[in-house]
Amino acid sequence: MQPAAMLLKQVIRHSVFPFSVQRGMKKDLFPLRRTLILSPCLKEDSSRSPSEKVDLDAWKEVMKSGSQEGSETASEREELPTLAAAREILEMWRLAGRPVPEKVSDEQLKTFMECPSKSAKKKYMKYLHLKELYKKNDKRKTDERRERRLEMQERASNAEEPKRNPFMCLWASSMDRIYSWRVAQAMVFGQPLVFDMSYEKDMSVREVANTVRQIVLSEGCNRRSVDPFHIHFCNLKEDSLYHKEFVKHYREAWGKLLVTVTEQCYTDIFPKDKLIYLTADSPKVMKTFDHDKVYIVGSMVDKSIKTGVSLAQAKRLGLETAALPLEKYLLWSSGAKNLTLDQMMHILLTLKDTGDWKKALEFVPKRKYCGFVNKPVHELKKSLNLINVLKLGKRQEELQKRFAKNYSKKLTQK
Repeated sequence: MQPAAMLLKQVIRHSVFPFSVQRGMKKDLFPLRRTLILSPCLKEDSSRSPSEKVDLDAWKEVMKSGSQEGSETASEREELPTLAAAREILEMWRLAGRPVPEKVSDEQLKTFMECPSKSAKKKYMKYLHLKELYKKNDKRKTDERRERRLEMQERASNAEEPKRNPFMCLWASSMDRIYSWRVAQAMVFGQPLVFDMSYEKDMSVREVANTVRQIVLSEGCNRRSVDPFHIHFCNLKEDSLYHKEFVKHYREAWGKLLVTVTEQCYTDIFPKDKLIYLTADSPKVMKTFDHDKVYIVGSMVDKSIKTGVSLAQAKRLGLETAALPLEKYLLWSSGAKNLTLDQMMHILLTLKDTGDWKKALEFVPKRKYCGFVNKPVHELKKSLNLINVLKLGKRQEELQKRFAKNYSKKLTQK
């Protein structure tokens, strides 16, 4: 019996223990472990060969890992029936007509089960239901927009191209050539008109963009006129905001534009005795249009209405200034007396062609004045008082002061 017992010990020692230490003791090896620990033969063998003992720390780690896996599997098994029960509750709520989303994830179910009360669970399900409805509505709208876009593309592709009238095409190209020829002649023989581009520091980026937009409109109006000006863009630097906005508007046509663009000041190009700076703050009123003068318009759009900026620029350079006679010909009611650049271009072109102030000042916005001055002074006073009392609701004393300030001296001189 002793050789057989010794043989059995060696077989067990070399097969079971190394396998259990390397692989980890699983549930199916637990009974074998117990028998091996309780075996007196193994105790004697372990006492005899200490070098072949099992590492206790590794053994403990194996036991702990096995217990953790067992606890995780047990918790997962416990969660499965609770999730299934929560889904059944939600299905019952859906059948009862309560707001419940169609698709609920496991995380949402866990949050649903963690709600402290039934009302909180109802509110959470209602929130998920509304969120799902919003997503469906957005998806439906995107699908409808996509369908409409596809339909429009199909209609555009199926529709026949409209037949172009050769006469209209010839007329448009001919008029374009005529306009270009007039502006080219104005660059040689026409009267100069200067746009001062030195107000970039006094404006924001948005105001500079509005200024360039008005100048583009002014250039188009000048190009279509019978006798255009020779436009000069002075003090225009290449890296300025003005230049960037011009390139953005004109693109490839900026290099072909029939205007004079220079970084020089207008005082270096024209003699000072021929320059007149048009500004609303000037104390001198412009009476007639002089064809021998060079008029300067400040390229500025000021939303905050900074008075005196262009007047200070003209005084600094020692130039003559002038203001449009708005109070002399218009019954001014409200608003500032500053005009846009395209309105100034219309007024100057009309004065150059006709010399009639009444026709020229028709381009002033009608919201700023009540009519033209064409009556005696006492009748104007009565009509102005009546208009201001009805529209503005001002007192009689204020109206008299305003009328005396605006019309007394200028109308008596006329």
